[in-house]
Amino acid sequence: MSTSQWTADSAGSGEYADVNGINLYYETYGTGSPLVLLHGGLGSGEMFGPLIGTFAEQHRVILVDLQGHGRTADVERPLSIETMADDVAALIDHLGLQQPDVVGYSLGGGVALLTAIRHPEKVGRLVSASAGIRRSATYPEILEQQGQVTGAAAEFMKETPMYELYQRVAPRPEDFPKLLDKIGEAMAKDFDYTEEVRGLRVPTLIMGADADLVPPSHFVEIFALLGGGARDAGWMGEGRPEGGHALAILPGLTHYNLFLSPLFAQTTLAFLAQEK
Repeated sequence: MSTSQWTADSAGSGEYADVNGINLYYETYGTGSPLVLLHGGLGSGEMFGPLIGTFAEQHRVILVDLQGHGRTADVERPLSIETMADDVAALIDHLGLQQPDVVGYSLGGGVALLTAIRHPEKVGRLVSASAGIRRSATYPEILEQQGQVTGAAAEFMKETPMYELYQRVAPRPEDFPKLLDKIGEAMAKDFDYTEEVRGLRVPTLIMGADADLVPPSHFVEIFALLGGGARDAGWMGEGRPEGGHALAILPGLTHYNLFLSPLFAQTTLAFLAQEK
């Protein structure tokens, strides 16, 4: 992946919001119904650069840099998707948004999911892409790799797009090892959101690549918790899961390029366009 792929390609406005104890950076693109877009770990909103124009044709896109990522400086608290979800909910209130759609990929997919779980009244529709709901669903070799993420790895990452981006935009570029330490600590913690997902009432699209960090069967498992895949839907779709939930396994993609694929944008937009 070239660093140029991590650069937004359409004009937007960047601002900071002092919310939930953090000075959260966000950019706004386009007009229309609001869509909060959340990036993956060690990235920033710039990850979606090639697709921003596509999303902004139909929505007012609020592109957020999560805690310690991109242009949002870290604060003295652990890095957790629960806290970051509360940040997103506070930003929604700060901007006066009325039930925006929330779309996230990888780390952002987990944050989007937790935003809908913890603050369902603030979310219109949810798209959670490439995010598992149980740590044990992740392939063992990936868990082993995640266990090696510490500040000591910063030196070995100097040729990566993640390091280049952080050095270019972070308020404190020297904090990169601290971010790696925090992400490593977060990934080492066990988690299981099975019961929380089972009670989710926000219309949700579960999305994954057909060669992701977890097997496709895990995305099917999540869909089943939402009432999906239990029966034939019938000619009129009357057997589809209540609540408007859906599942998409995108072909020919991996965890590392799904967020750049036109299929990601097209599938997301088609789901968001359905009647609420």
